[in-house]
Amino acid sequence: MQKDKVANLIHLHFIVFIWGFTAILGKLISIDSLPLVWYRMLIATLVILIYLLWMKIPLKVDKKTLLWFITAGIVVALHWVTFFLAIKVSTVSVALAMMSTGAFFTALLEPLLFKRKIIGYEIFFGILVVMGLYLIFKVETNYSYGMGIALLSAFLAAIFAIINGKLVKTNRPAVISYYELGIGVLFLTIILAVNDSYTVDFFTVSTMDWVYLIVLGVLCTAYAFIAAVKVMRVLTPYTVMLTTNLEPVYGILLAWFIFGNEEKMNPLFYVGAGIILATVIANGVLKQRTGIKRKVS
Repeated sequence: MQKDKVANLIHLHFIVFIWGFTAILGKLISIDSLPLVWYRMLIATLVILIYLLWMKIPLKVDKKTLLWFITAGIVVALHWVTFFLAIKVSTVSVALAMMSTGAFFTALLEPLLFKRKIIGYEIFFGILVVMGLYLIFKVETNYSYGMGIALLSAFLAAIFAIINGKLVKTNRPAVISYYELGIGVLFLTIILAVNDSYTVDFFTVSTMDWVYLIVLGVLCTAYAFIAAVKVMRVLTPYTVMLTTNLEPVYGILLAWFIFGNEEKMNPLFYVGAGIILATVIANGVLKQRTGIKRKVS
């Protein structure tokens, strides 16, 4: 049993590392963020469909669930488009630092959507996150636009997480992923059609971009999602939460290694990012302990 936990923990770190590598691929791929996400979601949808058919998992859902899938699919498509746009107009480090605020957008939205009381320490942690953001905005003014886009992406990610938190209780994760990604592709297809984006240039993708897109769609999206679900069956939510928060750390370290000076920021940037990351982890720790006490009582 202990060996299973260790193996799954190592597997989880690998998955989080892959998620951190997603931002690197976004920088390496030369095409714009909208077609990039369209290709990513299309590839991942096809791979997950093959997986579902191979595993003989039924795809039938009721109308109410389908409406939630449609909402989540549109939200995740917009989240990824804004995320990759933020990377392209700023840096990987800036985008990932801003994405760390997603957990606190979730903490703010949950009381509004589910009529839960606001917890005192959440307000305190929210102030700390604002302080961290202030430091980053103060020293990296050249990337203000990218920071704003990344914060919007983090907000959309929080909405997506809340919706999926409800859907995963009654639906298979792979089925959720298939519908959401597929609907996201249809949504972006409509936007691209309205903007007359289907030109020869749109379908002219370089060999290296194809390699990166396949890695992004297959490894970083389809595989990582399904593998993460399997890991969660063995590890506690607390362990998963703490490990997942290492995604920006892995991403920023990879960016340093791959892009060099382009990703080196003012020291205060790392102080601000550290405040945000530490606050997110502390929030998760307190929530876990509070949950345990409630179960015991």
